[in-house]
Amino acid sequence: MAAWQSILEEARETVGFTGHVVPRNLDGIRHALLPERLVDLDRELATLTEGSAFEVFLDHWWTQALADSAVGREDKERAIEFADLAIALRVKQSGATGYTQDEVEAMLGDLAS
Repeated sequence: MAAWQSILEEARETVGFTGHVVPRNLDGIRHALLPERLVDLDRELATLTEGSAFEVFLDHWWTQALADSAVGREDKERAIEFADLAIALRVKQSGATGYTQDEVEAMLGDLAS
């Protein structure tokens, strides 16, 4: 947990994000999303079968929850930059190779279908 907090602080300082950091768990994400997004979240969640897919799912919906909880266009953009950097730092620290944006979108497309 301390490593994740360090990652969040580094990302916050780098992009100047000052908004609320949504917890990166289902409860935190669910509470921060706009209500009309919950059906899509539940649909994707019901299709998950492996750990790496769940991490991609969390990253995607955590980013969306941060954007949904931000006020104004500039704050939303900064929230997305913050989330992208925090996710990249987490992946780098874990030693995983990470996924390209196209790979993430393909995984999410597979989960939704």
